[in-house]
Amino acid sequence: MAIDVSKKGGSFLIAETDPEEVFIPEDFSEEQKMFAKTAEDFVFNEVIANIKKTEAKEEGAMVGLLKKAGELGLLMIDIPEKYGGLELDKATSMLVAEVISKGGAFATTFGGHTGIGTLPIVFFGTEEQKQKYLPRLATGEIVSAYALTEAGSGSDALAAKARAELTEDGKHYVLNGEKTFISNGGFADVFIVFAKINSEDFSCFIVDRDLKGVSIGAEEKKMGIRGSSTVQFILENVKVPVENLLGEQGKGHRIAFNILNVGRFKLGVGCVGGAKLAFDDTMKYCKDRHQFGQPIISFGMMKNKVANMATNIYVVESMSYRTAGLLDEVLSSIDKESAEAANLIMKGIHEYVTECSILKVKGSEMLDYVVDEAVQMYGGYGYIEDYPVERYYRDSRVARIYEGTNEINRMLITGMLIRKAMKGELPLMEAAKRLQGELMEMPSTDDSDNDGLLAEEMKIIRNVKKVGLLTTGLAFQKFTTSLDQQQGVLGGIADIVIEGYSMESAMLRTQKIAAKGEAEAATVINMTRLYVYETIGKVDLWARELLAACAEGDELRTMLAALRRLTRHTPIDTLGLRQEIADTFIDKDKYEL
Repeated sequence: MAIDVSKKGGSFLIAETDPEEVFIPEDFSEEQKMFAKTAEDFVFNEVIANIKKTEAKEEGAMVGLLKKAGELGLLMIDIPEKYGGLELDKATSMLVAEVISKGGAFATTFGGHTGIGTLPIVFFGTEEQKQKYLPRLATGEIVSAYALTEAGSGSDALAAKARAELTEDGKHYVLNGEKTFISNGGFADVFIVFAKINSEDFSCFIVDRDLKGVSIGAEEKKMGIRGSSTVQFILENVKVPVENLLGEQGKGHRIAFNILNVGRFKLGVGCVGGAKLAFDDTMKYCKDRHQFGQPIISFGMMKNKVANMATNIYVVESMSYRTAGLLDEVLSSIDKESAEAANLIMKGIHEYVTECSILKVKGSEMLDYVVDEAVQMYGGYGYIEDYPVERYYRDSRVARIYEGTNEINRMLITGMLIRKAMKGELPLMEAAKRLQGELMEMPSTDDSDNDGLLAEEMKIIRNVKKVGLLTTGLAFQKFTTSLDQQQGVLGGIADIVIEGYSMESAMLRTQKIAAKGEAEAATVINMTRLYVYETIGKVDLWARELLAACAEGDELRTMLAALRRLTRHTPIDTLGLRQEIADTFIDKDKYEL
């Protein structure tokens, strides 16, 4: 069902992708690996070595680590060279984010500074603003924070009540309001703040901490990421110079939503790093821990867990770097010296908003799964603070909440796909109609696609994408303009779309590895097969629920018959696959391909 679609966000649902076009971790250059090694040495020798100090919020400990990261060049990856940065590609930026995520709460501090705290100025700042702030942000001389959320608005960011009024002389905006859950707020020097000018125009401002009227609330006592700073940020008649308006008046939503999209992109791969650390620690523990005269890692149920954890990490890792490759490709043609460069870069990143939301949802839920299994494998000791998985478990939970809750992101995934279809940017509905026509015809007896490596699994993946099309098209026919009010339907479609991207990303990486004759090909083939056959049953269940919500009577029976054609498959020995996968990682002692 290959359709000639230009490389648009969401096109994976209706187009075929050549494995050679996909960026995978195995494509990293030696230079990129060296940069990752620098980050990893810093995390283990500095961050994790001082974890007790940061968890106890010892004064200066977290800021000191951030400044050391600045000395190593880790804070300047996404900052243009013109302003003291390195301006590296998104794949390298993502790789560093993955490594830094192993540092627990430091990863939140790092991301709050380098991502949502710095990128608004990179993309939307005036020349003067960039010259003033970016060189110091790049080195860690000053620390930044992002102040969007308010107690009463939560996910509805545009309902913010913070206000800004222009003074009579036109030289300042007077800001009043309270922001909550502000990461880095306890020690940040500069804040990216959102407020409504004249209570109407949602806008963005750069606010320096030392301005009169700025105050900081007490540190929140959090379940996890305890070493990070999370406070209320209070503005009482704060006079902010007019030149500190960031972007255009009334266009603050462009900054808020685009920057959060970048945050989702980084958060997804950050979950990969955290999951790898939990996996490695658990492997070591379970090889050392003996019960009934043998290491507990040798028991069949424990091997099942090892295989499932490794497979899920592999899938999200594949999705992450595939997405990085898409972004690098769309950004590579932009002239960085152009006056329009920042807008074009932001537009390029926005193109893949669906993929970024998919990555955030899948990554955060994968991390929760892995750390939960890690605690289970540690047994009672996993519940004790002296063992690291207790902290991993607490720290992981917030990933499903920040950068937009997973519920909000699920609605964004489906909503963005339909919006693109309605604007003529993605021929989604045309493909859905064609599919419905195909499904009404007699099944094809052509088995020409059933040859080659993982041919049967590729067929399943294509059919999962068709299920995504089928349910999307039927839902739109049923609810039309009121579809955005059907959150259960939107979420169900999103789950199928997420799995289509997940399965295909793992498959494309595996095919590329196998084509090169890499030594790890057998293992990744096994993991891909395991994931595909485990997931198809879930997709079938979700789709049945959606079809019943969108059709009834003869139409429902017809659609269910079509669904059976798409999800029909012959089961394989997944229990045996898990044992093979687990044995490979047990031999290696860690997640390593």
